[in-house]
Amino acid sequence: MAKKKFLSLAVALFWGISLVFAQAGYKNPVLRGFNPDPSVCRVGDDFYLVTSSFEYFPGLPIYTSKDLIHWKQIGHCLTRESQLPLKNAYSSGGLFAPSLRYKDGLFYVICTNVTGGGNFYCTAKSPAGPWSEPIWVSIESIDPDIFWDDDGKTYFVTQGNEGIRITEIDLKTGKVLGPEHLVWGGTGGRFPEAPHVYKKDGYYYLLIGEGGTEYAHSATIARSRHLLGPYESNPANPILAHGNRKGQGSPIQAVGHADFVQAPDGTYWAVFLGFRVTQPYAYYHILGRETFLAPVAWPKNGWPQVNGDGIINLDMEVPTLTQKPWPTEESKVEFDKEKLGLEWQYLRNPDIKNYSLTERPGSLRISASPFTLSQTEAVSFIGRRQTEHQFTASTALELVGAKTNEEAGMVLYQNNTHHYQLALSRKNQRYVVQLKVKVGSLAYVAKEVQVPNPKVKLKIEGTAQQYSFSIAGTDTENYQALGNLDTRYISTEVAGGFTGVMIGLYATTNGNKPGAKAYFDWFSYQTEP
Repeated sequence: MAKKKFLSLAVALFWGISLVFAQAGYKNPVLRGFNPDPSVCRVGDDFYLVTSSFEYFPGLPIYTSKDLIHWKQIGHCLTRESQLPLKNAYSSGGLFAPSLRYKDGLFYVICTNVTGGGNFYCTAKSPAGPWSEPIWVSIESIDPDIFWDDDGKTYFVTQGNEGIRITEIDLKTGKVLGPEHLVWGGTGGRFPEAPHVYKKDGYYYLLIGEGGTEYAHSATIARSRHLLGPYESNPANPILAHGNRKGQGSPIQAVGHADFVQAPDGTYWAVFLGFRVTQPYAYYHILGRETFLAPVAWPKNGWPQVNGDGIINLDMEVPTLTQKPWPTEESKVEFDKEKLGLEWQYLRNPDIKNYSLTERPGSLRISASPFTLSQTEAVSFIGRRQTEHQFTASTALELVGAKTNEEAGMVLYQNNTHHYQLALSRKNQRYVVQLKVKVGSLAYVAKEVQVPNPKVKLKIEGTAQQYSFSIAGTDTENYQALGNLDTRYISTEVAGGFTGVMIGLYATTNGNKPGAKAYFDWFSYQTEP
């Protein structure tokens, strides 16, 4: 009997140790590629997260997770044009930083459409949707959140030129019920923004971002016994920053804009934005601002500490929740389903009749619009995020009914003034593939080759420093190299804005009347971390 008890204890100890090791460590970022301004909430054992989407439609992707590490997209908050007017929205316009909250059976997404209406919030019984029409709040600002106090009142917490403001509102109507109270101006960094309020141990904690969403970005925190202040700044601010000696050599930069969540086991965690530079000390980034995760130590009556010293790593060697990854997604899309996957987005409000998955079963048809990628119109385009520096993207394309100078192809799109195109085009009675460059006021064709017919395979391979472009016939894997282009010229440091590179499929008549159609048989996207 003693022997059996010893064996049972040994087995239990083995599995206990295995479980501990299985729950130790993860890789940052947890949402890779253009997923900035994360906000998180927990309902039961499930976590939900929303990120910014700017001029892309549908807007505000919604993700779920069981462990804060592995995330799966389950929808978008704004899927109807009535919810999300984006006509002629400029690049990095549209939807700024959202917040995601839950109260009494309803989820709330609170956000700002800077080019179409201002501050609003939407509600849903399920985070996967459908979401309500926006309820507008007549407060001029960005980065809003909602906080429910113990007195039953609802407060709108938002950014102002001088600091963070808190205002009582009517939750049903969005009507402003009282004056705006300026409660904290931050620690002196520029652009105090991204406010979130938490109540813990009798204190109201106010977490904000400072320094601008660039290399000096950080997270700072203050607290008060009263919601409307006065607030006391944490003596150890900032609690998250890489714009210092400790963080200056990190491949992760611009960390900040954080949100806290408590897990079922009582531990606290922070989600926040940051970006991966192309290499240490080479300060360019092309993937956009991404979502990172770090543990938070938050003692009773004490100040929260993010990962000890506010410095984050790509490889986080820390204890985690029990990890529950999702099944791996297919790297090749055959366009044989009724709808596009949630990873695909349009630029601004699309002319939906220009897209079809049924006209030629097993292909995506994109009808060419007269608008080009350099305009802020409803260009015929769908794109998905570039999530890694090392990747290969490819597709098979047939261009039908094109007149001279009409084209379709693949694009690496940072914004309407900075993109690289691999375009199949009609040129009189011939067909050519052009490698086209648009960098600010500079636009030119870097390479042009003739192809025998309007059917071609296009391929783009990426590294941190360059993109390589090649083509092949649809019946061969022997690709012909067209050339290489430097990644930095479509980086945020050169192009500006708040987004990341999207890998897109598009078609345009370049100003002609519509008529040409592009049929994409498949799209493949493979990455190397």
